[in-house]
Order: sequence, then structure tokens, then C-alpha cells
Amino acid sequence: MFTIKGKTTDWEVVIGLETHIEVLSKSKLFSGASADYNPSVSPNTQVSMVDVAMPGMLPVLNEYCVEQAIRMGLGLNAEISRRSRFARKQYFYPDLPQGYQISQPAEEPPIVGRGWVEIIGDDGQHKKILIERAHLEQDAGKLKHDVHPTKSFADYNRTGVALLEIVTYLDTKNPDNNSYITSPDEAERYLREIREIARALGVSKANMEEGSMRADVNVSVRPVGDKNFRTRTETKNMVSFKFIKNAIEYEARRQIEIYENGGKVSQDTMRYNQSEGTTSVMRSKEDALDYRYFPDPDLLPLEISEETIEKIRKTLPELPAATRERFIKMGLNEYDAARLTETTDISKWFDAAVDGKTERAKPIANWMISELFAHPENWDIKNAVDASEQGTARIITPENLAELVDMISASEINGKQAKEIFIKMLDGEQGTPKEIADRFGMKQITDTGAIEKAVDEIIAANPSQVEQYKSGKTGLLGFFVGGVMKATSGKANPAVVNEMIRKKLA
Repeated sequence: MFTIKGKTTDWEVVIGLETHIEVLSKSKLFSGASADYNPSVSPNTQVSMVDVAMPGMLPVLNEYCVEQAIRMGLGLNAEISRRSRFARKQYFYPDLPQGYQISQPAEEPPIVGRGWVEIIGDDGQHKKILIERAHLEQDAGKLKHDVHPTKSFADYNRTGVALLEIVTYLDTKNPDNNSYITSPDEAERYLREIREIARALGVSKANMEEGSMRADVNVSVRPVGDKNFRTRTETKNMVSFKFIKNAIEYEARRQIEIYENGGKVSQDTMRYNQSEGTTSVMRSKEDALDYRYFPDPDLLPLEISEETIEKIRKTLPELPAATRERFIKMGLNEYDAARLTETTDISKWFDAAVDGKTERAKPIANWMISELFAHPENWDIKNAVDASEQGTARIITPENLAELVDMISASEINGKQAKEIFIKMLDGEQGTPKEIADRFGMKQITDTGAIEKAVDEIIAANPSQVEQYKSGKTGLLGFFVGGVMKATSGKANPAVVNEMIRKKLA
């Protein structure tokens, strides 16, 4: 359990997340303008008359965006509402040319209802984080404050792109229901799971770096053992796992200090100051009434049939949680399975390397986690996957690693030689592992006669160490093995060498 020590008591943190993901579609939620938002595209070149609320322009709901929302809802184990509606959320800001945002009101059923996502909690156990809702809405534009020394500019390319906002649920009526996020680490695990579900389903790129996934972070604190939930603050538009974790901890400590000094925490909207790692009040927190929601008069209620839901359900791919479970059944532990499902590209790569041969699973997992992941500057897994599919692979492919593992299993090479081949592949050496092994003479000696000759020579040359070994200093076994490996240029089979030396010195 994550706790923060105060002056007189320990405090625990209660965290809620509102995660916004940009929905992948060709056009925007209510217009035909391109939804391929890219910061490199010239400003205000992907904007329709609807997006900027020109007189007489009427919104038309994008059916594909609705289907994408349903797909994500099913991936979140959530209820899909048969009937929902859109409303105008009134607020005035330069990045919102309409003067309102078309969204789905909080007090009415959204397109996606109650659901849950499973993560590994801080105690190492599986934990279900409840989701209250996920609703469709328009994205706003983007203000640019660094283009001119005295002016700000508005880019409306992103305006109207479909957003799906996923909101966690805090069961205030059942305070013992530990189904919410209670630490910065759990917040990161939850967000990563949301990201990978969205990517696996093809619903969103969910890329924080480019802004297609961002989160509003709600934080409150209470003394350990207290069952009452206290006032929360909301830190807006967070686009980094690291900053989200920092903001949670700073904001929790700020609130604790207020309480311990006899003050009260106010329900404020906060901003995160990246350079200082602090939060500060931006404005008082809005409630639904502040936005003056009212039904959008230009949009009919959204009705979804059971047939449509089932049709979409049948198209769902394997989700990360199911992939992890499958990998565990192959013989991997939970840590390995989690690392290999961090992205769908990694999972896909691993599956291609194993190729249905479960005896490969554990050694391939070990190589990927300990070696491939340690060389990010030399190895781009997404490019490797794409290149492998196109038959133009560069550096190393799943087939390469599978062949390397098979060569070790067949005693064609030893571990040291395998590492040397692997490094050569990472460095761009052309050819398969077998071709590289042949090219550089890296074949393991399995001829017991040749190995025995080297063992006898090492034993004969070191009578003092032989006596010490026989008198009980068995740690000297490594000395003799090392001598044989050096004499054979590292090509001898270590298992054969160990066994032979033990017998001869017995």
C-alpha cells in the first residue's frame, strides 16, 4: 500500500483519472475534414466550415467514430448504452471557435457505461479498476504561445477530432471496495493498459508524446484507515507518465500539508509546472452546472442495436490481458508476460519468434528482455516487425532469434558464442545466425576427444590447484573450466567440460 508519512499520521492517496484518447478515423466526429491530426501539417489546413461554426453549418455524426467507441467499450469490459445523446457544453476559450463543445452530458447515460480494467496492484495481486463511463466528444484546437513574442496563435486543425474520454469510478457508497487507483505506480499501470487496449483494437494511436492520449488527474488524500473521501483537485492535460506520477505525489503532499496545518483543501483545477515538478491553482473546479449543458438541437439521439454491438464484438482481436494469460500458459512468469505485452508490436514479435514451439518461449523471452530491450539505440521493434512482414528485415528478425535459440538448444553454439553472434546482428552484420557462425568460425566443439585432450593438459599444468581442489576447495572448478575454454577459444561445450573435469578430479 502506498502511503505518505505525515507529522502525526500516515496518509493514503485516492486517485481518479479522466483519460482522453483521440479516435482513429479518416474524418472528424461531426465533419468531413481530415482527422489525421499531425503537428507537422500547416496550421488551419484541415478545417471545415462545421469545425469553426460558420452560420448554417450542421454537424453530421461520423458512424465509424461511434463504432470505434463501441470497440473500446467492449475492450474495457463495459456496458454499451442502447440510447445516448449529445449535448452542448458551454465554455468560451480561443481554442474552441464554436463557443461550445459537443459532448455527452455526465448526468445521462453515455455511449459506454460501467466497465473495468485489470492491472497488477502494488501488492503484486491482480486488481480491477472500475470505469464509470466513456463518452464521445469533440477535441479543441491548439494554442501556440511560442511563435511570436507578444501574440498567441490558434491552430484549428485538431478542432472537431473525435475524443473518447474514459473516466474511472469511485464507489463512494462502498468505501471498502478497493477498486480505484491508490498510488502513482498504479496510475501508470492503468494508463499503460488503456493505451495498449486502444492500440490493440486500432481505436487510437494513444501516443502521449503527440497528444493523442492525455489525462486529467484527480487527487485527494485521507488518513490511513479513514473511510471518508475528501475534497479532490484536478490537474489538467497531463501528457507524460513521469509527469503524472510526479504530479500525484506533489499534489498529495501539498494537500497533506494543508490538512496538517489546520486548513481545508478547495476543489480546484490545477496546472502542472514541468520545470519545477509542482502543481499550482489555475481556477476553481467547474461543476456540470457551470457548463450549462443542453441537448444539441442539431443531433438526434444515438440509438445502437444489439446486432451492431455483436457484429463489432466478433471483430475484436486478442487483448493484452488475454495475451499475458496465454504467455503465462507457455511457461513465462507474470513479469516476463507483462514486459512482452507492453505493446502489441512486442507481443507480435514474440509470437513470431516462438512460432508455436512453446519450448522456445522462455529462452526467447529471456533474450528479448535482457538483450533486445537493453539495446534500444540499435533495435527498433516496430520497424523490425514491419520489415519482417515485408521480407525486407534489417538488423534482427523474430526468425533470427528463433534460429539462435535453436542453435543453443542443439549444442551447435554455447552461450558466449550466441552472445557474440547476437551483438554482430545488432551491429548490422548480414546473414542468419548460422551464416554468421560459419563466417566467424563460431561452432561449438562437441568432440569429446578434443575436449578431453584440453582438459588433461590443463590438469597436468596445474598440480597445485589439483591438490587444493581435492582437499576441498571445489570453487577451483571454475579455474579449470576457464582454462579449457581459453585453450579451445571458447568453443568447447561448457556442460561437457564441467562434467569431464569433475570426473577426472574425483
